Amino acid sequence: MFDLSAYLVAFGAAALLMTVVWALHLRDEDASIVDPVWGPAIVFTGLVYALYLGRFPMGDRLVALLVPLAWAARLARHLQARHAREGEDRRYRKMREGRGDDWWWQSLYAVFWLQAVLAAAVALPLMAVLSAREPLGLVGWVGVVVAFVGFFFESVSDGQLARFKKLEAARLEAEGPGAERGVMNTGLWRYSRHPNYFGEAVLWWGVGISAWAVGATWGLIGSGAITFLLLRVSGVTLTESDIEARRPAYRDYIRGTNAFVPGRPRAVSAASGADGPGAAD
Repeated sequence: MFDLSAYLVAFGAAALLMTVVWALHLRDEDASIVDPVWGPAIVFTGLVYALYLGRFPMGDRLVALLVPLAWAARLARHLQARHAREGEDRRYRKMREGRGDDWWWQSLYAVFWLQAVLAAAVALPLMAVLSAREPLGLVGWVGVVVAFVGFFFESVSDGQLARFKKLEAARLEAEGPGAERGVMNTGLWRYSRHPNYFGEAVLWWGVGISAWAVGATWGLIGSGAITFLLLRVSGVTLTESDIEARRPAYRDYIRGTNAFVPGRPRAVSAASGADGPGAAD
């Protein structure tokens, strides 16, 4: 059964965590430091909910926790490395420049507390799994396997993209000014323009299946929430909002490749000016 008091405590803990990160960001007002905290904040919120109710991850609950925990650690490391390599995210830079001198305090609710709200929503299936008294059962273990498959899918696709970017940076440097940036069309990126986002959604639907298996159907709200975010807010829609202007070759890739769910690449007609299935960003 969903416990509102435990949820409010968990949300308060997430908000406190994000407030601390906000205070750290005031040194240079680079809000990108919040991104590596996103995954750990979700797991942290789920754990606080369960611990407040006196449930400790043991046995099958501990195993069910391992996949989200590994996901959070890998994602934090991945985003931290990207931040160190690329600097401030253009999304936050645009927000900071638009808000001017008020950014330092407006960022607290516009970015950091908003992340706490979203983390508390996405963590719902994990809260359900960790706090339930019922054993996972067969269906619950199926959910754990699905979550692991999603984690593997996301990890592999992120690794493929990281290697591509490294090679692409070397090529651009060798070719000098005027060289056109390429786009990726190999590996998992041949079948989906955003296989990493797809893998993340699969992971959280796996956790949602485990939540449903222990009778906590309310946990599925979190699985739906992160899917919506990945498709319509911070994922596919945001990434592709201006990518054609920044990278014209991506236009052909859009026509030939599914946006989210992997599928067979489509041939693009010669009339469209394309000569292949395209590539991934």
